[in-house]
Amino acid sequence: MQQPIAFFDFDGTITEKDTLLEFIRFSKGNARFNLGFLLSSPWLIAYKLKLISNQRAKERILTFFFGRCPVNTFSAYCDRFSAEILPGLIRPGALVEISRLKEAGADVIIVSASPENWIRPWATAMQVTLLATRLEVSGNRLTGRIEGANCHGEEKVRRIRDAYQLKEYSQVYAYGDTKGDLPMLALADIRFYKPFR
Repeated sequence: MQQPIAFFDFDGTITEKDTLLEFIRFSKGNARFNLGFLLSSPWLIAYKLKLISNQRAKERILTFFFGRCPVNTFSAYCDRFSAEILPGLIRPGALVEISRLKEAGADVIIVSASPENWIRPWATAMQVTLLATRLEVSGNRLTGRIEGANCHGEEKVRRIRDAYQLKEYSQVYAYGDTKGDLPMLALADIRFYKPFR
C-alpha cells in the first residue's frame, strides 16, 4: 500500500481528560464518584506502588461502579456520554490532525485503554477504526472484569500487529501522551508525544 496509517491514543491525547473518570462522574454523580474512589484507594495505592497491575486496579474500579449493571443501562449511559460530554473533551488540534490524515488517504485508528463502549459512537461518527479495552458480560450484565487484556502498553502493540501488516503502509504515525503509549510510539516512523497541547 502507498497509504499511511496513524495510531492515536485517546485519553489525554485526543481528549483533555481521562474519559473513564469523566464517564464514572457522569453516570454516578459526584458523591458516588468520590465515595467510590475513597473506598477503592487501597487498590489505587497498590497500583501506584506497582504491587498490582494496571488491569487489576481498573477491574476493581469497574466492579465497584458497574459490576452487575445491565448491559442496556450501561449502553444508554455510554451513548449519552458520547453525545453530550465527549465532544467538549476533544482537543481541537486532534480533530485537525485526524482530518488532515484522512484527507491524505491515511487509515486512522484509535487505540485506547478505556472501554470501547463510549468511544465507539464517536469513532464511528469520525469514520475511524477503534481498538480498545472490552468489558466482560455475563447474563446480560457487566461483570466488572475486562475481557482478555487491558489495551494498554504492550497490549496496544499486540492489537495493532494482529490487525495490521505495518510493512504494507508507506508511513506509520503514532500519537500518545503517557508511558503506556511508548510501545505503540516505538512502532512508528513518525511519532508525537503529548501533541495538541
